[in-house]
Amino acid sequence: MGIGRDSKHKRSATGARREKYRKKRKFELARPGAFTKIGEKRVSVVRCMGGNIKYRALRLDSGNFSWGTEVCTRKTRVLDVTYNASNNELVRTKTLVKGAIVVVDAVPFRQWYESYYGVKIGLKKGQTSHAGDTEEVKKSQKVMRKLRSRQKDRTLEPTLDHQFASGRLLAKITSRPGQCGRCDGVILEGPELAFYQKMMHKK
Repeated sequence: MGIGRDSKHKRSATGARREKYRKKRKFELARPGAFTKIGEKRVSVVRCMGGNIKYRALRLDSGNFSWGTEVCTRKTRVLDVTYNASNNELVRTKTLVKGAIVVVDAVPFRQWYESYYGVKIGLKKGQTSHAGDTEEVKKSQKVMRKLRSRQKDRTLEPTLDHQFASGRLLAKITSRPGQCGRCDGVILEGPELAFYQKMMHKK
């Protein structure tokens, strides 16, 4: 027997058993979940009702993540699943679903921030530069003026700076990997970051 989305098998509001007056229909079918895992990209195409197409991601290893306050979006690697409000089993099996809290690589965001503001971030005590960084190129006076004007309004949360030092950022998946075949999301910051850190600490 296939998976169904019908309500014909359920009892009525008063508790009476419903009469079985027909078999299952094609428009009532359901499909097994995608249970997207972290790994080399593998997406299957599913033909749906009306000839529409769904992209069922079986494995994904990267996605586009947006840093809201800096209005910066970068493609970055998904490293781990750390929290899921709906089910701890999805954390244990490292399943990518909408609303899951994941750890992403911080390097693309750090490189953009340092080039945009001309300021080194995420440095540990006694460090002057990050490993693998190229030597600084001499900048013109015009570029220096531009960087100074940007630095006037610059603010960076201490919690985010601490995450940059570890090379990993907490993010939330906002796309549906099993439906659109992508793993996109937002970088956690402010009260939302504090909330999820508290929930993870509690767990």
